[in-house]
Amino acid sequence: MLQFLGTSRRLCDGISRRDFLTIGGLSTLRVPLADAAPQPTAKAKACILLFLYGSPSQHETFDPKPDAPREIQGEMGSIPTRLPGIRFCEGLPRVAAIANELTVVRSMTHPYPVHGVAYAVSGIPTYDPSLENRPRDSRHWPYIGSVVDHLTGKTSTSAVPRNIALPWMLNSKSDNLVNAGPFAAFLGQSHDPVWTDYTGKGTRIVPHLSDGQTKDFHDPFGGCTANGRFQLSDAAVPPDDVHPARLGDRLSLLDQFDRARSEADREAKQTSFDRQREQAYSLITSSKVRNALDITREPIGVRESYGMTLFGQGCLAARRLVEAGSKFITVFWDGYGLFGGCAWDTHSNHYPRLKQFLLPGFDMAYSGLIRDLKARGLLDDTLVMCISEHGRTPQIDSKPKGAGRHHWSRVYSAVFAGGGIAKGKVIGASDKIGGDVKDCPVSPKDVLATSLTLLGFDPHATVPDPQGRPMPVVGDGQSRSEMIS
Repeated sequence: MLQFLGTSRRLCDGISRRDFLTIGGLSTLRVPLADAAPQPTAKAKACILLFLYGSPSQHETFDPKPDAPREIQGEMGSIPTRLPGIRFCEGLPRVAAIANELTVVRSMTHPYPVHGVAYAVSGIPTYDPSLENRPRDSRHWPYIGSVVDHLTGKTSTSAVPRNIALPWMLNSKSDNLVNAGPFAAFLGQSHDPVWTDYTGKGTRIVPHLSDGQTKDFHDPFGGCTANGRFQLSDAAVPPDDVHPARLGDRLSLLDQFDRARSEADREAKQTSFDRQREQAYSLITSSKVRNALDITREPIGVRESYGMTLFGQGCLAARRLVEAGSKFITVFWDGYGLFGGCAWDTHSNHYPRLKQFLLPGFDMAYSGLIRDLKARGLLDDTLVMCISEHGRTPQIDSKPKGAGRHHWSRVYSAVFAGGGIAKGKVIGASDKIGGDVKDCPVSPKDVLATSLTLLGFDPHATVPDPQGRPMPVVGDGQSRSEMIS
């Protein structure tokens, strides 16, 4: 039985982190596809999902309000972009320079101003905050990367996982429990992302999450060493004394055992167990995924163009995985060390964190990824989605040190590029203070449906849940033609 990453620490429902990542013998749930409608023509061969955990402010990213009162506009200005009349926050000069490649949606909206990663990345129709620390709760719906993996089925084979997530299991490097969202739910754990880990160290202490923080952390999202690497678990690497031929002999014996099983047993055990075993063997015996994750193979100039931060190097690894044949790659900007107020969750110290840490890192990583994909001829075939859980309040809270903006889901922004996305377009608008949708509301489910359309899948596809009921994989989401070129 092959296991990936994780610790033995128990979650609140009694499941250990290691249990999440067991490659062999997990789920025997059989989930056949429902009768499918004709597939749309794929515009994208692969998808990179960038998730900014904690949620950035729409005001200090893609929807600044330069004419609003000071308590709304804040202390950061705006700058022109490559699109006439469209301005971004002054902290994103590199992204502003590639705005002609992007579609910005300024009218994202939903009813849950909580850290609902699962609501943002799955078809789950309603949300309860108690779900967030219960990744295996039966009420969860499948992660969009797991849906893509499932819908792809056997039509695509590769030594590189079709569904892989970086830099580590969400929230596993903070003092919080593992967060829900990027798991396969009722599709079965064989469709969970294959998670990486990261070996590098942080090079700088980033601004504190709050005035009350007493411990410093060398956060790799603020800066990382050049020798840092993404890798699978040590369990995915065969021992030095095990020759590939021996692994082949073991697989042959296992196949002989399988053939000796009775027909009934073979029918019952086929599905995710066999798929997990095949994937585990492939990861053990193939160097392709390890080579793709080895960013040290890249020239230092290329690495620096993404920024020597964990998010920047994660974006670079995502590009390498696309080249290696992976279908759906997720890069999280996650918390590190402490959880409360981590990453983009700027309830306090809002401006120091944005100016000195968050915006510079994102500006370089995101622009570096889009430019590099385009230079290599990959952008037209690669959908890049940058989303988060929600936005932040239009009214600045001046009480905390460094000020703060709090959770706000009534309107926020997201940005998209490549893979059939329209170029140089702004969709929707917020009101004059960035507090409500003014026109063209877009839901997280619409984003998921649009991504399926661009990847060549039916956005209204259903799969049966454990009770056999057909469930639409993206809930009530509708593919948005406004976003498609």
